[in-house]
Amino acid sequence: MFRTLARLVVDPTLLNPAATPNPDVVFAHNPRQLSRWLEEVFAVNGVVKYFPNPGPTLSATTGQQAVIDALKMPPLLLSAYPSAITQGTAIPPGYNVPPLLGTTQPLPWDHLIYAFLLENTGIVEILGEVVRRYKVGETLAPPSVQTLVWARNTEELFFRDPPAFHILGVSSQLRPDARVNRRNAYWRMFGRDLSHAPLATPLGPPLDGQPWKKDVGAGSNARFFDIWEELLRQVWQGILNDRNQGGPNATDRSYIAYLCQSLSEMLTMRRRGGMLAQEEFAYVSMLNWMHLTVEYETPVVKDLKAEAGVNGNPADRLAAIGARVGINPPRETRELFELAGLLSPLMWFIENGAFNDESDAEMLYHSNMVPNPVVADAMIRIIDLWQSATGTRIKDPTVVSVSPDAKRPAQPLRLPEPTPAASAPVFVPSSNGTKAKV
Repeated sequence: MFRTLARLVVDPTLLNPAATPNPDVVFAHNPRQLSRWLEEVFAVNGVVKYFPNPGPTLSATTGQQAVIDALKMPPLLLSAYPSAITQGTAIPPGYNVPPLLGTTQPLPWDHLIYAFLLENTGIVEILGEVVRRYKVGETLAPPSVQTLVWARNTEELFFRDPPAFHILGVSSQLRPDARVNRRNAYWRMFGRDLSHAPLATPLGPPLDGQPWKKDVGAGSNARFFDIWEELLRQVWQGILNDRNQGGPNATDRSYIAYLCQSLSEMLTMRRRGGMLAQEEFAYVSMLNWMHLTVEYETPVVKDLKAEAGVNGNPADRLAAIGARVGINPPRETRELFELAGLLSPLMWFIENGAFNDESDAEMLYHSNMVPNPVVADAMIRIIDLWQSATGTRIKDPTVVSVSPDAKRPAQPLRLPEPTPAASAPVFVPSSNGTKAKV
């Protein structure tokens, strides 16, 4: 969302691969403009745009079109007060006339798996603590004007109740804790908790038990990651056999297609009646904003002396920022950032049934003599990163999937290690599982 907007301000057609995104312009907008822009983007429906044309028939990323029509702001009300975010790099951007960016055609937004993986890095707690310290004291170096604006926008958009009747309004007196609400969505969709427990922080008091699981009932995909890791093993077997010019071929493309179909059915089951549509949009928007913050050498990164160079990794910047506020991200943060970007489009492919057919499932592993095998190449990278981040031995043929009745760790990712001398809140392991072995 916001990462796409950073490119739109310099390349409105998204057709120039040489265009350099400009996050500073995005952060410089007034929070009301940014809030309104999210309404505009949601209203045109972020249909997945990763498929070739012609491709499979796609549902809307948040469910059927009727869900978007029911939740979006009425067109005349929306157009009467536009965001006025248009092309240009002037700071401050001002209030410009149309054409508005990202509203003339649907922009794809990220899958909920994107928010889940990024939140496991501790980025919400780290950047939330940065904003808090800028607002209540002088324990950090004085901010630049650009960082001051970023802090205001971050607090206004994501750490307070949103304006009434807004698409980001996913908390209320009935579900007041945003931390619980996000964990509830992750638990329902993926059957896993975040890798750190929600202890007492400026974001909220300590939580007794696991309230995000209350009243979920049977609406949790408890086997999601079991099936996902089995799919990775089978795809890796296919990749090895695809490169093998002789000997037996143990690749079972029908089984791979079945695993993809199982994941697709699990994900779509959680979306019945448009459930989680608004929540997913709100959560991926939040994590996208935070991802953009550390993706480049932004003003807040520079003010906190967290630069990693022009080609640096966001994980390095996040670690340096975390050190300033006493919160260390987990050691697999680098993998999580890259996995989030790769898994988001792939999960939309899977959810929309792109690999449910045996011949289509071959795209996941078949690259021999195939020009530009984008999907198969992405799967190789995903398998490498997943094995490194979680310690699951995807490439070991002796490892088999564990039955759902067997005891498994409750979360696949490790917890951010606390800083011994930290004055800010730090994390400790959640009581409902064990840490991954990496």
